[in-house]
This record gives sequence, C-alpha cells and structure tokens, in this order.
Amino acid sequence: MTSPTSRRTVLTAALAAAASAGTVASSAAPASAAPSSPAGSSAPPAALVDNRFWHTCTDWRCGTGDGTRILPGVRPGLVIAAPAGRTDHTDPHTGETAAWDYATWTSPVHRCAVPATEVIASWNARTPAGTWIQVELSGRYADGTATPWFVMGRWAAGDGDIRRTSVDDQGDPHSSVWTDTLAVDDPASGVRLVSFRLRLTLYRAPGSRLTPTVWRVGAMASDVPDRFTVPETAPGPARELPVPRYSQNIHIGQYPEYDNGGEAWCSPTSSQMIIEYWGRKPTAEDLAWVKPGLPDPQVCHAARNTYDYQYGGCGNWPFNAAYAATYRDMNAVVTRLGSLTDVERLVRAGIPVITSQSFLKEELTGAGYGTSGHLMTVIGFTPEGDVVANDPASPDNDAVRRVYRRREFENIWLRTKRYDAEGKVRSGTGGVCYVYWPDRPTPSRQRVLRSLGLL
Repeated sequence: MTSPTSRRTVLTAALAAAASAGTVASSAAPASAAPSSPAGSSAPPAALVDNRFWHTCTDWRCGTGDGTRILPGVRPGLVIAAPAGRTDHTDPHTGETAAWDYATWTSPVHRCAVPATEVIASWNARTPAGTWIQVELSGRYADGTATPWFVMGRWAAGDGDIRRTSVDDQGDPHSSVWTDTLAVDDPASGVRLVSFRLRLTLYRAPGSRLTPTVWRVGAMASDVPDRFTVPETAPGPARELPVPRYSQNIHIGQYPEYDNGGEAWCSPTSSQMIIEYWGRKPTAEDLAWVKPGLPDPQVCHAARNTYDYQYGGCGNWPFNAAYAATYRDMNAVVTRLGSLTDVERLVRAGIPVITSQSFLKEELTGAGYGTSGHLMTVIGFTPEGDVVANDPASPDNDAVRRVYRRREFENIWLRTKRYDAEGKVRSGTGGVCYVYWPDRPTPSRQRVLRSLGLL
C-alpha cells in the first residue's frame, strides 16, 4: 500500500476540494478507459485511451536526433554517437554539481486518437554506471497553444550518479505535472490535449565511451468519464498463472529510507513478482548491498531501484516499468485498460497485469484493509470469473494469493471517483496498470498486445 503522504492521497484531497466547489479536478490517475491501438493496427480504435510507443528502427528514424544514432538488432535502440554538447547538472537531492556530455532525440508529433485529460510517459532503457536519461513531454491543446517541455523523469537504473527523480512544481495555465502524470487541471472546462511529443536526453560522463541505450519510449493519453461505478463485464475462461508470491509486509521496518520500508512497497513487490514469473531476477552481485539474512532480498532491491527521491516513495508508475525493463529483453509500459475482459485476454495469453486501486475495507471482501492507493498483481480468474490476485499486502508469502469478487474488484479498479471513510469524494485510479512482457512474444501474445496498442 502507499504511504500516508503519497501524492495520490494529496491529489484526492484536491479532487474533494474541487468537487465541493462544483468542479471536477484531475487526480494522479483519475481516469477509466477502454484500450486503443495506434494507426495501422488490426484492432478497432477505442474512445478513451491512445497508446503510442516508439521502439522500432522506423520509429527512431522518424524522430529528430542530435548526437544520437540507432543501435540496430532484434531490439533496436537509441545510443549516444557523438555528444551534441556538455552541460552542468546539480542534483537537487545531493547538492552535487557535475558536468555531463549529452545527446537528444525528439519524437514526431503524435496526434492523440482521443483528446486527452492525461498523458503518462514510460520508457525502457539501460543506463550503465556513469550514464542517465531525462524524459520530457510537450503537449498541444485544441486551441493550438502548446505546453512547455515538462520533465517526466530523470532516471538511472542505479543511484550512484544521480538520484532518480520526478520534478515538482511544473505546470501552465491549463495543466500540471503530478509526479508521473501530466493532467488537465479542470477537465470539466473542456480543455483537452490533442497531441504530444517526447524528448529524450541521454547523458554520460565527459570523455566516456559509455552510453545509455533506450529501447522504448512512449506515452498513454486518455480521457475518462467521471463515475463512481462502472459497467459489469461477463466472465471469460478460467486460467491462473504460476506467478511467485511475495509479501511486502514481511519487510516492514527494513530500509526505512526507501519510503518507510516494506509498509509502502506494494508497487516494487508486485513488479518483482512478475519479473521473476518471466524468469528474470537480480544477481548475487546486485543483492550484495542487502543485509545478510533478510528474506526475499530481491524485494529490497526492487524498492531501492524504483525509489523516486522527489516523490519520496516507490510508487512512481513509470519508474517501476523502467525497473522491470532493466532485466534481460524485458518490455514494460504503463497504460490503462477498459475492463476485466482486457485483463482476461492478457492472462489467457500468459501475461499477468499489475493493477492500481483504492478502496474502503468493506468494498473489497476478503482484503481485510482499506487503502488510498495500492498495487496488486492479477494472475488469473476462477471458473466463476472472480479475480485471482497476488496481493502483497499480506502477512506472509503463503497468504499472498487471494480470490476477490469480480464485481467488487472491477469497480474499485476502474472507477474515477469514490467516497472515503468520512464520506468525502476522492479519486479512483481508473484502470491504470503495468504490463510487462519479454521481447519476441509468442504470436498469441503479440496479437493481444497489438490489439491494446502496446506493440
């Protein structure tokens, strides 16, 4: 579960204030959506979500590079060829200033299939020691005006060169950046983002021949209805995937410098479960920093390597996806899905899904707790259509597997509004989820990923 001071808690308070004033404010993830696919895919366009990811040689060529080149291969990527320049960067979390060589790549303008109230970027990259990347986003409104270039993340796989961070206090007259999400401040006003561009900056130590490699960068744009309840879907075929089970709660008190220890590690714990489902795991060398004797040290490792030093937590959505993609041949994105039917399609193809939701204790039978924001892993469905979830908010690993009622789970995950214990209006995450899969997926996995706009 998230910590009591998570940015999603802060934003839901803002939503309540706006609601009392007669307006509807945006939250960190206030939307629910149906999936869509980019132009040229075989799936029909959907109304509420548009995914656009650049990851092929053709994609990279369509952008504008300054000092970058395309690294060819089965998994094409962008690397530094010859630096475009050198700049000084002061890390706000260490106070240290260092010089860095850099190169840039800017995507073409992507016109959203649906005018959007939110855009969430995500990326997959390798950053050897002595390198890091910055991801920026600029959008354009329906009236033709553009946003500034907003920093969506300064990221490195480790924390030895810079402190991995989001950037606060970014906005313009219409929108704000809330940690990992560019959101229209007042969707009821009719303001919408109709297009966006992304800009990558790749950094390395001066004189080094090392380089970051970026394999995938993109964003999910969405426009979502305000609703307390969502339509119910009919169950599909039953299936359950053999995903490892890890409890965040057995780590309570460990490494409190990373968001109060395991109490708030639902996101990295969920990510680690799926990473290991795909047969990847940290090496002994990776885990050498963890205190001997701690159970499941890989969960501690995941927490450290998803920690956002500005947000003060491990729940930054793109940082979790980026962490998953540091493992061999892994792809990872942040998106929205439209229903449990979409999750069933992924699970049926062998792909588990990490979902984000908030709820009162009585709204999810069998959970035994309430939360202002929590991540868990959907690993299957029962013959009755109920959700089989690996819920990291469990007392031990054996208790992680849960079965939750379909109707309850679907509603708390997809709704955009809810009431808290005091009867105040708060936001819902609206179908936000992480999807991780290995490179060169099977044909059945390709079909479902492509139909959702993720390939």
